[in-house]
Amino acid sequence: EKTNKRPQILEAPEHGAVFRPRAGEESSRKPPEEGGEGEKPPGRGSLPDDLSLCKNLSVLYLYDNNISQIDNLSFATNLTHLYLQNNCISCIENLKSLRKLEKLYLGGNYIAVVECLEGLEKLRELHIESQRLPLGEKLLFDPRTLQSLANSLSILNISNNNIDEIKDLETLENLTQLIAVDNQLLHVKDLELLLNRLPKLWKMDLNGNPVCLKPKYRDRLILISKSLESLDGKEIKEVERQFLMNWKASKDAKKDVKQKNMLWVTSAPSSKSDFESTHQRIPGYYGTPQKADREA
Repeated sequence: EKTNKRPQILEAPEHGAVFRPRAGEESSRKPPEEGGEGEKPPGRGSLPDDLSLCKNLSVLYLYDNNISQIDNLSFATNLTHLYLQNNCISCIENLKSLRKLEKLYLGGNYIAVVECLEGLEKLRELHIESQRLPLGEKLLFDPRTLQSLANSLSILNISNNNIDEIKDLETLENLTQLIAVDNQLLHVKDLELLLNRLPKLWKMDLNGNPVCLKPKYRDRLILISKSLESLDGKEIKEVERQFLMNWKASKDAKKDVKQKNMLWVTSAPSSKSDFESTHQRIPGYYGTPQKADREA
């Protein structure tokens, strides 16, 4: 008898639904240490269409189900939380009808581009960490999508995605928390520029990035951002920020004095008269008499 391979509904209350694989069904995806990184295994395809029975669905858990395509959710206009971690999804799609969606979890899939989230005006959290990308590739961001999320997005998790620059995130002016652990961020200056554009950011975690090993990395970021309260899991205390501000003020003051002294030296008038300065190079005018004078 033909067996239905669709994920089994364990619970489908009025406001939430949970789906699990059937007993004995093992995921075909290999963990990273077994060589499965970046190789998309065959998934179960679409989301189950009988979800439409849950008319008032607000929270939906579909993690660990080998789902390869996001669809059959157009009915879920009241959905606020969607959990799709650890599936086989390679493309963000078919979410435009979820106008009330506030939290979207897509970690552990095969997504290469953050895109197609336009219209989700209430999306506050996006978790898209640890995508299983081919070796050498990194997670990319569609500028149109970032612009559409600028007013709503508050929390962004992009950890472990081989990202080497995050300049594009400056569009997200209402971001309060940025988690970008275990990427390839390298330049402190790039982070300073980003923090200047994110006035509401109070938590940033960059542990595991090469930039964390740069001299004065923590000091520079604390000085550039007045809103930052936690960096790499460590609280920024007011006494620490005040000490760094005083140190910088003292350093800047000394630098100003040095520059003024150099300017004074270069602009100071010569002690010799203009007449002397002009004629001191004429042989015989000053100093040792010329040969003709000595012979006379």
